[in-house]
Amino acid sequence: MHSGAYLDAATIAAGLLADPAVAGRWDEPSALPEFSVAGLAGHLARQVHLVATLVDAPVSDQRPRDLMAHYGDAAWLGEDVDSPANVAIRAQSDEFAAGGHATVVDQLREDLAAVRAKLPGADPDRAVPLWTGWALSLDDLLLTRMMEISVHCDDLAVSVGVATPAFPPAVLRPVFGLLTDLAVARYGQTAVLRGLSRRERAPETISAL
Repeated sequence: MHSGAYLDAATIAAGLLADPAVAGRWDEPSALPEFSVAGLAGHLARQVHLVATLVDAPVSDQRPRDLMAHYGDAAWLGEDVDSPANVAIRAQSDEFAAGGHATVVDQLREDLAAVRAKLPGADPDRAVPLWTGWALSLDDLLLTRMMEISVHCDDLAVSVGVATPAFPPAVLRPVFGLLTDLAVARYGQTAVLRGLSRRERAPETISAL
């Protein structure tokens, strides 16, 4: 189960969000188009808030989707920043951050404490109902949030001029596996193989997102 690795990732995110550099640039543009630092911080903090909300939600009566099907139907994946799904994500993130830096940090610490208390006894195979209208297993949900946390910690660190935090192998290995699977689905295995191994034949991008 990914619970221990998820808690490690969430703890790292909480440390980054509490950095004074984040507070100092709160109202400035971030490294992501159309995201302020505040909005990006809100989006990152929501990756813990969502788990705190869903970890003990009533079990869905739907069979959990596998992750490739989950991302295959994701409305935001590969879309322009001005697509309705991405506009909605930014709006949710801005709303979450509206109380200011200290409020976001306090909420994240509260959510992290709740998740630490709830995850150890949770069934990794339980079907968790999502906002998308389908379900994932709890374990797969945690992996999706680990990917979001690791990617957006880099975005936030770059945005405020601090070092990107290092994640342990227990976080990065499954995240890299997920990103590789998504890149293969998007570009094909040959492109990904070349992108990882053959600079002279590598495609311009194998970005999974």
